[in-house]
Amino acid sequence: MLAMDQGVVEEWLSEFKTLEETAVYNYAVSLKEKGSLVPALYKVIRENYSDLLEPVCHQLFEFYRSGEPRLQRFTLQFLPELVWSYLSVTAARDPHCSGCIEALLLGIYNLEIVDKDGQSKVLSFTIPSLSKPSVYHEPSSIGSLALTEGALANHGLSRVVYSGPHLQRETFTAQNRFEVLTFLLLCYNASLSYMSGSSLQSLCQLSSRVSICGYPRQQVRRYKGISSRLMVTSEFLVQLITGIHFALCNGEVDLGSKALDDVLYRAQLELFPEALLVGNAIKSSLHGASLKSNKEGTRSIQVEITPTASRISRNAVTSLSIRGHRWKRHESQEDSVDSPDTLPTGPIPEISVTGVGGERLANGEALRGRTEGEGSEMQWIWVPRMS
Repeated sequence: MLAMDQGVVEEWLSEFKTLEETAVYNYAVSLKEKGSLVPALYKVIRENYSDLLEPVCHQLFEFYRSGEPRLQRFTLQFLPELVWSYLSVTAARDPHCSGCIEALLLGIYNLEIVDKDGQSKVLSFTIPSLSKPSVYHEPSSIGSLALTEGALANHGLSRVVYSGPHLQRETFTAQNRFEVLTFLLLCYNASLSYMSGSSLQSLCQLSSRVSICGYPRQQVRRYKGISSRLMVTSEFLVQLITGIHFALCNGEVDLGSKALDDVLYRAQLELFPEALLVGNAIKSSLHGASLKSNKEGTRSIQVEITPTASRISRNAVTSLSIRGHRWKRHESQEDSVDSPDTLPTGPIPEISVTGVGGERLANGEALRGRTEGEGSEMQWIWVPRMS
């Protein structure tokens, strides 16, 4: 680690301790201006034997415990790197290097599973109904649903899935390790839109390394880290895929594509149906789509939504619109007849008007008004003749 980076970290460690409670918000806003701080903290986390690792973990926990959202998101951006550092040290069976990281991860977990009053949280997730449109689907694209008694009974019903309450953990064990890490990734994914590009890159690297370590694909990726296999769960991989999906659509096309392939590779080896379903669905949705590698601009995932009312009314065809179109067409034809500018430029055909008695009249004379005596005796017959 360079002396300059070490000086940046040491200054960051000292300035927060002297802050008053009223100045915490302004300090959280000013963190964005320190461009060299985040790369320096990444270097500290990656060096397991650094003397600054323990005070950095303690400071990050103080940030999260402060309750300030900006400071909490500042800590969460390092979560993928912290998880990988902990898993790699655990695989190497060197617990002395992971004590402070383990305490930080457990501290964040224990803060998130309770509310402000200290009661256990119960998270709820509502699954959209297929019979109603949403930002994820259109009922017409699915096809006609059978109108059965069961379908009518379930029409409009929303299924709610609950998660929790979660137990507090004082230490990591082989049984609860991935339960805690999965919940932490769930908290991280809830703040994905605030994460920086370096954090998304770290998430993709975590996904690839966890999935391929100890398998033949590790040689293909040319990763020379740990070579022992890491045990994973299907829920853990699903949370990784969720973050990879966001990274894919927000500038990290290369890293995200490799990470998604690696996670699907591991899911196939482990036969995890949930991870395979989510991963293949995302891969199919991205097939043929033009993913831009631009890392600037608003971070979002584009989805097809229901047309707005203005789009529908502009294209709708009703009886009123047809009648109005017919009147407009009739008026335009009358204007074209009355206007002298619309007269034909070619030769005018000669029209012969023959009366009942056989007399012939020249052009235009047939348009004269008839007298009162002639109105009941004479009839006009128009016979056009082309010369």
